Amino acid sequence: MNSLAKIESALPLPITVDDILAARTRIAGSIVKTPTLISQTLSTMLGCKVYLKFENLQFTAAYKERGALNRLLQLDDAAKAKGVIAASAGNHAQGLAYHGKRLGVPVTIVMPTTTPTVKVTQTQGHGATVVQYGEKFDDAYAHARLLEVEQGLTFIHPFDEPDIMAGQGTVALEMLEDAPEIDTLIIPIGGGGLFSGMATAARAMKPDIRLVGVQAELYPSMYDFIKGADLACDGDTLAEGIAVKQPGELTRRFVERLADDVLLVDERRLEEALSLLLQIEKTVVEGAGAAGLAALLTYRDQFVGRNVGLILTGGNIDTRLLANVLLRDLARSGRLARLRIILQDRPGALFHVAKIFDQEAVNILELAHQRIFTNLPAKGLSLDVECETRDRAHLQRLIAALGEAGYEVAPIEVA
Repeated sequence: MNSLAKIESALPLPITVDDILAARTRIAGSIVKTPTLISQTLSTMLGCKVYLKFENLQFTAAYKERGALNRLLQLDDAAKAKGVIAASAGNHAQGLAYHGKRLGVPVTIVMPTTTPTVKVTQTQGHGATVVQYGEKFDDAYAHARLLEVEQGLTFIHPFDEPDIMAGQGTVALEMLEDAPEIDTLIIPIGGGGLFSGMATAARAMKPDIRLVGVQAELYPSMYDFIKGADLACDGDTLAEGIAVKQPGELTRRFVERLADDVLLVDERRLEEALSLLLQIEKTVVEGAGAAGLAALLTYRDQFVGRNVGLILTGGNIDTRLLANVLLRDLARSGRLARLRIILQDRPGALFHVAKIFDQEAVNILELAHQRIFTNLPAKGLSLDVECETRDRAHLQRLIAALGEAGYEVAPIEVA
């Protein structure tokens, strides 16, 4: 442990459970008390009891408005009149904009240029002034701090402020009151504000509870700090809501002291988790909102037999991106496939192939012939067939039938 870490470990944490209880009283009536429900299907699938906290049912579809409102309510009159500014990839922005408009506080939000359109338009729809700057959160953050000084605004940090953390901690109060049997919480970490607040509340309510943080593999900033690692921190992640390159100076102290572990999840697991939540729970989440389930899918052996609480932190996902994720999941499961079949370029060739698809009860969605850009002989062609099957076993039966008929066939796989 270096000297800075030693000093930090000796300092009292910036909030206590009393701050979180006060925040709950302060924001009561203006925040949705979202349900905590057991998922029978996920529990059976994963070998543990899985409880879901549906924070995607907040008015702005994310837990972030808890902390934003708690902070706004404690501004003095002069600060309220002048206005506030924040840097956000979206959910903090929407929470601040929505409650700022309700309270008559002008709100300016600086967003990365890569922020999903749905988050930009929704934030503007709540009455905020949106400035887009830079590709990453850190770029937007630096620009917001510049505007803070230039325009005399109050900066409200998305995660590294005590009032923000206290507001987010109310999520844990509700979860453990509604489902006191929960013995493990898996909490997504970007900057660490949600973990800091929830861990503080949970430890006070259940000192022996297991607290696990989860980060996207492409943005392991808190993981690097806790584990003493030096993993690269960059890339296009589905979980842009937790794509933070630098953990908070305050929040890292909470994670260091209160986390039992911090886990990483890859993009494929994030996609799988998002798809499962839509298919099984009929609920839409964004990538960051699926991170807890992604961790449970990846490290399921660590949680067998436990009562695990997951927080569906947000539901603001671009509809085109959601469609892509769902289609990719269908492809990976074998229900949607693209096959490349080598044919001779002669009349009736396509008819004979189509007969096999008919015999195997496989639906053809799209066909594409390729005669020119191929290394096949001039009388040969490749046929790409996009098709729909019941499952992977059904797809394998189709491929076997094509092979038995003398066709060279290969699936075009999704990464």
